[in-house]
Amino acid sequence: MKIRLGYRIATWGSIFALTFTATLLTNVLPESGPQPVKSAAGWTLPADAALPSVFPADEPANPLTMLKPVPSTTGRAVVAAPRWPSARGQADGSSTGIFLPSGGALPVSARLNEPVAPPPAPPSLPARPAEKPAPKPLSERIVEYHLSAELDAQGKSIRGTSAFTWKNPGSAPVQELYFHLYPNAFESKKSTFMKESGGKLRQDASKEGSFGSMTVSSIKTLDGNEIELSDRIEYVQPDDGNKDDRTLIKVPLPKAVGPGERVTLRTDFSVKLPQVFARMGYAGDFVMAGQWFPKVAVYEPKGVRGRADDGWNLHQYHGNSEFYSDFGIFDVKLKVPSAYTVAATGFPTKPVADDGKTRTYTFYADDVHDFAWSASPHFVYFEEPYATPHVPGVRIKLYLDPKHERLKARYMTAAKKALARYSQWYGSYPYSTLSIVVPPADGNGAGGMEYPTLVTAWGAAEDSPSLELERVVVHEIGHQFWYGMVANNEFEEAWLDEGFTSYAEDRIMEAEYGVRPNLLVESSYITNPAALKLHSWGYGGHNQYAENVYTRAKLVLKAMERQAGLETMDKILRTYFQRWKFKHPGTADFQRTVEDVTKLSWQEFFHQYIYNGMMVDYAVTGIKVRNATENGQPVYENSVQLRKLGGTYHNVPIRFRFADGSELDKTWDGVDSEVIMKLNHASPLAWVALDPQHSIVLENKRINSFMKTEVDTKLSVRWNMGIVKFLETLFGWVVW
Repeated sequence: MKIRLGYRIATWGSIFALTFTATLLTNVLPESGPQPVKSAAGWTLPADAALPSVFPADEPANPLTMLKPVPSTTGRAVVAAPRWPSARGQADGSSTGIFLPSGGALPVSARLNEPVAPPPAPPSLPARPAEKPAPKPLSERIVEYHLSAELDAQGKSIRGTSAFTWKNPGSAPVQELYFHLYPNAFESKKSTFMKESGGKLRQDASKEGSFGSMTVSSIKTLDGNEIELSDRIEYVQPDDGNKDDRTLIKVPLPKAVGPGERVTLRTDFSVKLPQVFARMGYAGDFVMAGQWFPKVAVYEPKGVRGRADDGWNLHQYHGNSEFYSDFGIFDVKLKVPSAYTVAATGFPTKPVADDGKTRTYTFYADDVHDFAWSASPHFVYFEEPYATPHVPGVRIKLYLDPKHERLKARYMTAAKKALARYSQWYGSYPYSTLSIVVPPADGNGAGGMEYPTLVTAWGAAEDSPSLELERVVVHEIGHQFWYGMVANNEFEEAWLDEGFTSYAEDRIMEAEYGVRPNLLVESSYITNPAALKLHSWGYGGHNQYAENVYTRAKLVLKAMERQAGLETMDKILRTYFQRWKFKHPGTADFQRTVEDVTKLSWQEFFHQYIYNGMMVDYAVTGIKVRNATENGQPVYENSVQLRKLGGTYHNVPIRFRFADGSELDKTWDGVDSEVIMKLNHASPLAWVALDPQHSIVLENKRINSFMKTEVDTKLSVRWNMGIVKFLETLFGWVVW
């Protein structure tokens, strides 16, 4: 999912804080100079495109010059922009930057909202996607759903049936099944989801008096002896004991299902849709049906994600949590009013049947773990086949709100770029279809979300949206790989999806749109770090959840890339994807992959930054200068006290600047909690800076990484720490 964070006050409050900090630092530190962008192998990014320093050192930083473009020899210019100044607010943990034309800077408002046309997507090979069942299974196919549903457009409800088959993947008999009834999260303000979220997800709030729910009216066995089980249904609340939460049910079976055996049930159900909020509902006559049918929970065999024994993975629907389910087959029939067009997971198996009053759509999808659909009488539909050496063939289908019909090329190009790059880097997109739904402006509660072979963009509120249009498409298509195919448990290890997708999104935006993430700024957002391997509701609210599973998780992966090298990091992620697609891995499985590829132990790194919530924090805490002699010559003995206040980073760069203008660069292994470095020099020390090139991406408190000698030592230490606390307080107020 794509999370948007921040308001105007956050935007300008954060800019003020960073401007203040930048002014302090850039008045004393030399400009490091532009760094070249290394293009990934491919088709668009110029190898010599120049990138600016985070803030220019030759002039005071202020909000009007922070987006200063840097010319390149190719005639284009690239801006490394902070991620928050977007007309639509933030997306998730990734940065926002704008591709500017050469020939002078645009006004700030134009830079934020009017990106120029990007380079084209890689050309398509001849493509005739075969929309038919896979010739052989890609997954274990634990589940098989045959769903039939009808939309009551006037009553804002869905009535459906499900003929459902489940295979026991474990080694012991199973006596009961568990089903998620996700729409019941919206049936009252007392549900766990509503209590934890406060009735709000991102900037989209539930409408007063608008509730949603799911009712299971019948559930029967279909093994020759139809036995009604609805009277056996028990609502369970394993996470918090909230009896007002009805998002998870237990269904005892008349006969145990043995290992490898199957059971088939028929379920009759109905869904009352809320006004669109938290991924599902209606906005006028637009409908987003996500998590709309009774969905069986995941039964994990021993060994899966480190389990000691077979067992159900059971959780309610929480304010922060997304989803976890098994792979299988979906055969779905949907009936809607004749004026409606339907977008759905999978591909159509029959022509649409229209009797003048209703249309009936049939869809099929295999080796997926969910099925979602959207319907509207206003969709503007476009389709293009697409193939590359790494994409066998896919039909890209756009279901646009009419307001964005003229933007179809931007949506299509972003989809092609994302599919081509992700398939090149990690592994082929194996499905024959990919649908992109653009909700109406008032339907943004359904926007920025991923489902197998179907994603939603932001609601069509703006006539000329910024690069956030492309960014959200790129992000959600990234989920097709991590959420869709690797399919980790989003209840318990959300970072394996959101962090990986945010990392991959940044790579696309840099390679294809010239937008480089501002990691220095992003790390400064991390004001409340926590372990990444927490249950989604284990964080201290939505802000801390988003801060960690999106932004900090991405920075952790970026730090791994800096340590291992980009080529090795690509190999790590490709190996992880290939090894674990369709298998539900956990964090420990990723760690083993990293260690297998690098042939090194990463235990210290994972312990500090993943299993715990550490950040890097190295500080200059004191400088002493005294007269001395060396070989009979007068010298200055410069002593610098350095401390480690956070996690370990090996080989910390240090720059010493002396009064005569000379500089000396050294490295510190960063292991000890405190060291004193002594340097004898013909001149006294002027200042010392840790990590002057900002290479340590997990360092989030850089204000204590610099000290000038000419300020009284005690005063300087007190001053530095005071600024740190000031900025922490300010960021804690405005960033989220």
